[in-house]
Amino acid sequence: MSTKKFLLEEKEIPTAWYNIVADMKNKPLPPLNPGTKQPLKPEEFYPLFAKELVDQEANQTDPWITIPDEVRELYKQWRPTPLVRAYGFEKALDTPAHIYFKNESVSPVGSHKLNSALAQAYYCKKEGLTNLTTETGAGQWGAAMAYAAKAFGLELAVYMVKISYEQKPYRRSIMQTFGAQVVASPSMSTKSGRKILTDNPNYMGSLGTAISEAIELALQTENCKYVLGSVLNHVMLHQTVIGLESEKQMEKAGEFPDVVVACFGGGSNFAGISFPFLRHNLTQGKEIRFVAAEPASCPKLTRGEFQYDFGDEAGYTPYIPMYTLGHTFAPPHIHAGGLRYHGAGSIVSQLKKDNLMEAVDIEQLDAFKAGVLFAQTESIIPAPESSHAIAAVVKEAEKAKLEGKQKTILFNLSGHGLIDMAAYDSYFAGELSNYSLSKADLAKSLDPLEKII
Repeated sequence: MSTKKFLLEEKEIPTAWYNIVADMKNKPLPPLNPGTKQPLKPEEFYPLFAKELVDQEANQTDPWITIPDEVRELYKQWRPTPLVRAYGFEKALDTPAHIYFKNESVSPVGSHKLNSALAQAYYCKKEGLTNLTTETGAGQWGAAMAYAAKAFGLELAVYMVKISYEQKPYRRSIMQTFGAQVVASPSMSTKSGRKILTDNPNYMGSLGTAISEAIELALQTENCKYVLGSVLNHVMLHQTVIGLESEKQMEKAGEFPDVVVACFGGGSNFAGISFPFLRHNLTQGKEIRFVAAEPASCPKLTRGEFQYDFGDEAGYTPYIPMYTLGHTFAPPHIHAGGLRYHGAGSIVSQLKKDNLMEAVDIEQLDAFKAGVLFAQTESIIPAPESSHAIAAVVKEAEKAKLEGKQKTILFNLSGHGLIDMAAYDSYFAGELSNYSLSKADLAKSLDPLEKII
């Protein structure tokens, strides 16, 4: 690459993150103290998170937050990521739709998660911390945080959901390569983990369980803070580099999306691609549609309740306003481990409540079918999580064909599946199945919720 081309591309990397809360008419409800039910003050989060991250979390007035030079310098290793027109995929679907994808799989760890991991590690290092704890589902966040911790000279302990710890050993290896300690969750190393295993010795874990253990360790370890890969406002903020780059790239392509699609676990990659475009709806009256694709086996947006709930299984977090299946919900063992979370972030939940976005639930087999077709036509094997977004794009493309309308669809390819080939092996062998959740299944975790809203 010539120096001139490198400098041109460097200019495409945003210099500030977009804070959508500043432009929202209805702000997200505040987190509450579970005991008093009173809103928490930002300083009450300082023992758990780096101060500047807490300040970003609480910021409802500034639409733009400057990206520190140290973070942007590290972004240059792989950003801007490519925006690609999926000609082969369009042809296979025989659709009049124009389909674009933002390829976040090209990051050093293979997913979008590094956008926030580097920012969080930077602010923790700036505060003088030496140790971090976190959780991870499929391992993409854990891998990103391990890379970021090493970049800033920090020690990291990762609680990895046990089913993913066993299903995805190479993600564990990536974390260990970058120097992180990885523990299968639930574990016997924390009070919350021991209680869960005592009550249910064969429990294979959830993100809620891993969060409980990571928080507990952070609060008990000197000079240590907790970092989170999704759900919270500051994580959504950092991910907006995805959509901000996409805006410039689509302008160069001479198009603008009618529909923006992303898979959905807690909301980080959905927020990253959608929030910068959603601001056009909020501030200019545009009518872009936004579609979150979640697994049918963990359908918090499509079948959950909008209610205050804990962000973890043990109840260590504050009450967070969210669409939730209940913090004790035990998700089925699907291979899209990054989507197996019981709740949605407060910003996304408010947007969904205000009908500013949509949600669809995707069956596991439909996700893999769409992922295989995408791989065969676009030469990229997507992560099982990203395949949920691809399956939703298929539905949108088919709708365009039936209506005989040309529409432009943009989706976020949030990560590659090169370390998920065991999942593809299981799919080709016919060993995977769809999971049907009955009303009774959901009631077990939803009925006990304290009805605050």
